[in-house]
Formats: sequence, structure tokens, C-alpha cells
Amino acid sequence: MQSTLEIKISTLLKEKCIELELKEIKKEQVIAELVNAVVRAGSFKNKKLLYKGILDREKLGSTAIGNNIAIPHTKIEKLKKLILVFGRSAAGVDFDSLDGGRTHLFFLLISPKENIGIHLKVLATISHLVKDKFNIALLRKARNKKEVIAIIAGIEKRLRAS
Repeated sequence: MQSTLEIKISTLLKEKCIELELKEIKKEQVIAELVNAVVRAGSFKNKKLLYKGILDREKLGSTAIGNNIAIPHTKIEKLKKLILVFGRSAAGVDFDSLDGGRTHLFFLLISPKENIGIHLKVLATISHLVKDKFNIALLRKARNKKEVIAIIAGIEKRLRAS
């Protein structure tokens, strides 16, 4: 069985898909802000399709997993490659979190519909990376986009070594 640690979030995440100063404070607007980051980065052009896919998934249950983390996600037909966006909100967002807390860190995942296996592995990997409050604190304090990727790479390295 393939370990979730074989998928490197630090490799999937690109600087152009990192937003360190999310401005919105409502769930739907934050989702729109994250989707806009995808479109601005040139990763996918159909903003309406992405937004609808994410909102439809949220209707099934919140993707806020607690500890200030949410992993909104959707699967898109005929998408060529997986897209990952990292967003951070200093103020925090009421994202209907399991623990009732505000959400500060977002990992928006968009996957090819044809490859559910990789989608689930990436979700599991992200969940594994952010289950430690120390790792969450590091990501909340990152000063720039390069540092976010370096922090995630460091977490992955520590987890592989343990």
C-alpha cells in the first residue's frame, strides 16, 4: 500500500497558488477568493465551474477539519493535473469547523475526476501534515510564499524520518 507520505505537498504547491493575506471573512467569499487565485495563476480558467464544485462539496459537510484548518476540494472532469492552493486568513473565517473554531489555513484541492485515488491520497497527506499544532503555528507565521513551501517540505522530511 502506498504511504500518504509518498505524495509531496511541497512539490504540488506552487508559489503562484499561495495567498497569504485572504481578505474575506465569510465562507462563500473565501472560497471565491481561493478560486480566483487558481484562475489568476492560470491553472484553470472556468471560475464558475470551480466555485460551484467547491460549494456543492461544502453542502455535503464542511471541509473545515478543526485546528484552524480547512481543505475545501472538488473533482473536475478532464482536468489535466491536480491543483493545490494554500490560503491564509489572519482574522479567521467561520467555516463551520468541526471544533467550532475559526479557520485560518486553507488547502484548496482540485483534482481530475478520473483519478479519485490521488485525490484521496492528497487529502490524507494534507490532514497528516497539519495534525500537529506546532506545524499549524509555523504555517500561520510564515513570512512569505517560499517559506510556506519550505515549512511544508520540512514537515514532510520530519514525518518521513519518524
